[in-house]
This record gives sequence, structure tokens and C-alpha cells, in this order.
Amino acid sequence: MLPATFKLCAGISYRHTRNMTGLSKNALVAICHEIHRLSGPEPSSWISQVRRRSSFLSSRFEEAEGYSEEEMAYKRQGEDALQKAISILSEQDGWTTEITATNGDRVLSKGLPDIGKVFKLEVMLDQPPDSLYGELVDNMEQMGEWNPNVKKVKILQKIGSDTMVTHELSAETPGNVVGPRDFVSVRCAKRRGSTCFLAGKSTQHPQMPEQRGVVRAENGPSCIVMKPVAEDPNKTKFTWLLSIDLKGWIPKTIINKVLSQTQVDFANHLRQRMDSNVSLDVVRTC
Repeated sequence: MLPATFKLCAGISYRHTRNMTGLSKNALVAICHEIHRLSGPEPSSWISQVRRRSSFLSSRFEEAEGYSEEEMAYKRQGEDALQKAISILSEQDGWTTEITATNGDRVLSKGLPDIGKVFKLEVMLDQPPDSLYGELVDNMEQMGEWNPNVKKVKILQKIGSDTMVTHELSAETPGNVVGPRDFVSVRCAKRRGSTCFLAGKSTQHPQMPEQRGVVRAENGPSCIVMKPVAEDPNKTKFTWLLSIDLKGWIPKTIINKVLSQTQVDFANHLRQRMDSNVSLDVVRTC
């Protein structure tokens, strides 16, 4: 299966956008305003709030000083991925069930113009969003230790507190049905109120050109949303939107099965990791 992190990749901005100096100093606050009030009890509530506040054309930008043109380009890419992913998640119609697990985990999919097929994992986890955010963002490079679908995650560059460029290398699937893939991704991590986000899409970085013998796949827009359950804030409604192009000559039926199963596997591996962390904490306090 493929690394769970691949959903989080980020893509390069259009050339004409990179050359627009009027935007080079203004991007970060747009998303901050967009997701400031994402504490409503229902998914449709926070999504609609984001959509109403998400237009770059209508938002009032604040100055983002201290970043180079290159750094601001990466920031725009990550924020653009977050906007697009939330827009996709806001569309409630047209989703088809791919997998429904016995524990209630489920994966849905739909086809989108200009993007292709996207997958959405919906699960409930027995940890608060802050704990999950810490594992998936703060401990991102440790993912290969607990997710067998991932060989390596390396942070190539950090830009401020919420943007980073990463390189991810996947493990091959059983039987090598899908060989190793790698991704260069820009990631946008946000915490607004009690809701946490991790979004991104494919990009390019001078430190990581394409590697010989490894297929460079593409990803995004993708996003993880971690929102506390209204009845129990120590539990999390975990949603993962995955959009990915594996490249190569792989039948779509195999790709669909691999990607949807990867999402289910990721949820199980993440549960085991978090349970292990809790056990270690208990031992340390004894």
C-alpha cells in the first residue's frame, strides 16, 4: 500500500502567480480568516463557514514580512491546497462508498473534473485532535516507524510555523503490484480553535529532483481534518481527503483498490500508534 502521508502533498503554483509581487507578501492570513470559526457542531457548518470566507479576492490580506519570494510561493501553494480541499469536502453529493469496515470506518470516492477520482476516509478516533496533530505534524518524520506503507518522510524545508516541504518514499505493495513511489510535497498545517488541518499537494524542490529507479508520483489537493466530537472532546472525527496520481501503467481498478485500502490501513496503524503512545505515558508515570 502507499504511505498515508502522500495525501498531504502539495503542488507548485502557476508561473504567472509566482511573478505577481502583489501577492508575494500576502497569503498566510487568508486561510487564518477562513478557518477562524470552525468550531460548529456539524461538518456542514464549519465547511460552509470556510467557504464563505475563503475567497482570495474578497479577503483582506495582512502583510507577511520576512519571507523570500520562494518561501511565499510555497506558502501560497499550501494555502491553495487547503482551500481547494475544503471546497471538495463541502460537496456532500455524488460520493460513492468504496469500503465500509466492521468498526465503522469508511472510504468514499467521487470523480472531479480536472482532478480525477478523489477518496475520502471518515473515521472516529479515541484521541483528542491535539494529540493526533502532534503525531502527524510535529512527529511527521517518525511516520516510517509505525506505518509500514511508508519507508521515509524527510522535511526538506520549513517556512514559518505552518508550512513545510517534504520528501516521502513509499513502500511497495504486497506482490509489488504497485512499486515504490516518491513525492515532493508542500504541506500547510493549521490549528484553529479545536479543529486541526493538514493539507497539501505536489511541488518541486531543488534538494530533491526525481530519483533514478523510483517513480515520482503526484498528489493533491489533499487534506486531513481533525475535529473533536461534540459529545466527547477527547474523541476526534477524522476526515482524510486523498487525491493522487501514481503514474505508470497501472489499471484503474487496481489503483482504486490500493488507494482506498491504504486509507483504511492508515487509520488502523494510526490507532495502534496512539494506543502505544498512551501505554508508554502510563509506564512513565508509574
